[in-house]
Amino acid sequence: MSKIKLATVWLDGCSGCHMSLLDIDEGIVAVAKKADIVYGPLVDAQEFPESVDVALVEGAVSSQEDMKLAQLIRKRSRIMVALGDCAVTSNVPSMRNWVPAKKLLERVYVEGVQANPGVPAEGVPALLRHAIPLHEAVKIDLHIPGCPPKADAIFYVISELLAGRKPDLTNKVKFG
Repeated sequence: MSKIKLATVWLDGCSGCHMSLLDIDEGIVAVAKKADIVYGPLVDAQEFPESVDVALVEGAVSSQEDMKLAQLIRKRSRIMVALGDCAVTSNVPSMRNWVPAKKLLERVYVEGVQANPGVPAEGVPALLRHAIPLHEAVKIDLHIPGCPPKADAIFYVISELLAGRKPDLTNKVKFG
């Protein structure tokens, strides 16, 4: 039996969801028996693979770079999971939505900066007008809310998906 290809992705968020993923502790051994982690901050893959069975995506879509990556992940993944409140609702990244992107960048990179003020032309991805939840950018198959989601909920979802079942998250997760 071949292993399932599992990817994890970190868009605009704090990486707390990936920390919760690591908190499944010895559960990672059970996952590793059935899945190969083929992409994400936990492995050294540089490009998102052509064919992924399950992609867990943390964070809001806040930049053009995030949007392109979300679309690529959707195209190349059989099941795409919004992992955590930033992916599900755009949560903390959306706090910038009331400030125009240009004004935000000027505040961060120009106002009050003493050394080399100026909005960088390179290295900073072009921001979208608003940070949006993942499902507004692409079709999502499953949402795992929580800030961050509990490790038990993440392990349950991964275990169910690896067993070929759709997880029932009723009474297992909550927002915040």
